[in-house]
Amino acid sequence: MDISVRSIKKDYIKWDWQAGKNVPFSDEMTIFTLTSEKAVYALAAIESGHLCHVFFGRRTDDEDLSYLLRLGENPYTPKVNEREMATFMDNTPFEYPVFGTGDYRESALMIRDKNGCTSLDLRYAGYEITDGKPILEQKLEDCTVRLPATYAEDTQAKTLAITLKEQHTGLEVVLYYTVFEGLDAFTRSAVITNKGDADVDILRAMSAAIDFDSREYDFITLNGSWARERVIERSRLHKGKQAVDSIKGESSHQSNPFAAIVSHNADESTGEAYGFNLVYSGNFTACAEVTQFDRTRFVMGINPLDFSWTLNPGSSFTVPEAVMVYSSEGIGTMSRTFHDLYRRHLIRGIYKDTRRPILINNWEATYFNFDEEKLYSIAKQAKELGIEMLVMDDGWFGKRNSDNCSLGDWYVNEDKLKGGLAKLVDRVNALGMKFGIWFEPEMISPDSDLFRAHPDWAIQSPGLPLTRSRDQCVLDYSRKEVRDCIWSQIKAIVDNANIEYIKWDMNRQLTEVCSSALPASRQRELWHRYVLGVYDLQWRLTSEYPHILLENCSGGGARFDPGMLFYSPQIWTSDDTDAVERLKIQHGTSMCYPASAMGAHVSDCPNHVLGRSTDFNMRGDVAMVGTFGYELDVTRISQADRDEIPAQIERFKKYNPIVRTGDQYRLGNIFEDNTWDAWMFVAKDRSEAVFTFVQVLNRPNYRSRRIRLAGLDPDRKYRSSQTGEIHPGSTLMNCGIDVMLSGDFKSATIHFTAV
Repeated sequence: MDISVRSIKKDYIKWDWQAGKNVPFSDEMTIFTLTSEKAVYALAAIESGHLCHVFFGRRTDDEDLSYLLRLGENPYTPKVNEREMATFMDNTPFEYPVFGTGDYRESALMIRDKNGCTSLDLRYAGYEITDGKPILEQKLEDCTVRLPATYAEDTQAKTLAITLKEQHTGLEVVLYYTVFEGLDAFTRSAVITNKGDADVDILRAMSAAIDFDSREYDFITLNGSWARERVIERSRLHKGKQAVDSIKGESSHQSNPFAAIVSHNADESTGEAYGFNLVYSGNFTACAEVTQFDRTRFVMGINPLDFSWTLNPGSSFTVPEAVMVYSSEGIGTMSRTFHDLYRRHLIRGIYKDTRRPILINNWEATYFNFDEEKLYSIAKQAKELGIEMLVMDDGWFGKRNSDNCSLGDWYVNEDKLKGGLAKLVDRVNALGMKFGIWFEPEMISPDSDLFRAHPDWAIQSPGLPLTRSRDQCVLDYSRKEVRDCIWSQIKAIVDNANIEYIKWDMNRQLTEVCSSALPASRQRELWHRYVLGVYDLQWRLTSEYPHILLENCSGGGARFDPGMLFYSPQIWTSDDTDAVERLKIQHGTSMCYPASAMGAHVSDCPNHVLGRSTDFNMRGDVAMVGTFGYELDVTRISQADRDEIPAQIERFKKYNPIVRTGDQYRLGNIFEDNTWDAWMFVAKDRSEAVFTFVQVLNRPNYRSRRIRLAGLDPDRKYRSSQTGEIHPGSTLMNCGIDVMLSGDFKSATIHFTAV
């Protein structure tokens, strides 16, 4: 990794419209080059003070890439000709493009000044290079919120900070760029400060803007819905704008804050791939615009729809971090770079590098119909089979016997848990099992003691009815007193019993977004302030109780984003636990998120979402691409399924170190052929690998499928745990192995070890 800075003077000959002839001119500029092992990111401050994007892509050792700006070809360069400045503005690749001064493409920053004007003119003012990576914070009136972001020690990263200033408003923007040791990944963020003497309203503040010199790319996004999250969508870029976004108050089931721009020929192992991921858990947008000159501008950041933020003199606004990954070796390498970055530099805590406890959750086993004895019977049977933790899901608090009441009343329902929570936890602990618990801290039920005491704590617009979803409303987390109240209730529960895991759920989106605590001029800040409030509470939880394993959830996978990964090392991937559907969900999720972060369980059949029945062994193999656990009533399943659990657990413990820390290779594509799927995980030293094949549907006139492996050392030999045969890695990758299974919904896992 390296960051270099060079001052360059370029000589050109250009047509002078006023003189009516060609004249010589020169342009002095400062070139900034961030270099990783195989990638480079370059930008330039030209003599006019404009900060331009130069190049992002495959590594080059030439530090002078200024010719890529085409300044010599553009007759409207400010140095020579101001009469057509608008043409220069609408043609030049800017690093942080602004609205209102002639650049009509997607902008990164738009403001409204004291006069109500929205034009902005940022110019370069200086730079600084530091070792390591600064933290991101947002100062609010009553607290400072630590924003989720990647982190690094001084020896692991270098950061470039470039300052831009705007004269007429006094606005200052500091752009931060970080390059990491051993990773072809870069991060971007910005801090916008009002150094003027009047308020400025931010109307749009993106985290990243990249100008590509071509339109010859495909656009990949992750879309879906509840129970079918992160479906891979791929289309060719075309003139105009293609975008994914969320305006739901969360990153959402429907869209994920990830996008990739890839060459037309890109597949798992070949072609160029540029991946982008926003470290944020609220409203976002990711937009690719093909311009009139057949170039592409990509922007990503907070969704500007219904957003504004007032900057008083002296105050600052911190935009979320954007992660940018480059691969010249296909989409698979892009994914593995994301996985390594997040495992090393985003996920935190004692579970960052360790296997997670094998848990059993009672939700699909009992729903709301349970008491202490029922939970204890599940725990007792689970312990005998090797399961390590019981998680008590929804229904343990207030008067909660259905989903229409009691959210916000986080005290134990002793009609169900007679003698209190500590008694049950102690009984489960005495079995040698850990205990976890479910919360939905962001929600409030109209039928609750909390709502009756504080109806104004629900997000709502005066004069409009409350739009309920799942018969619940959303708490106004922009208010510190609301967060403090919920925090005190959570603390009382956690301090009262030996809680070692919390599942943090969020089962609805935001509507009627208005706060009784904000003035009219700042109401459009609520979307972002809400997310900051969530971050504040999760930071408190993980800081005060670092031993607790936090798993985020939002109706399944509606908030599976890197913002949440900063607080919880794992996220519930989807409420759909059907093994066939999970093939698609986990495949799409792996585009940028590591398997170690995917909450995945073996559930009962017929599946509670689809009614489909699949082989118990297949359900186990699919769930091992994740944290692994069980979502069923272990006291009521068939004896045959129960007998398989100890072997599944033994297999998981054996293979999880490779799955959790190794390199993932997607060998099949369930989106293109829904009859089968295959994948493998390879240890970093390539000494062993775990290969899994899933046959969804059998075929007539069946013969074995031949699957080419990937990621092995071509010069080493590997033994198959299935056949005992030994073959060179080159043979296994170039020729493949034959896999034969009989029947639908079957799977096989093979362990390869170097000999």
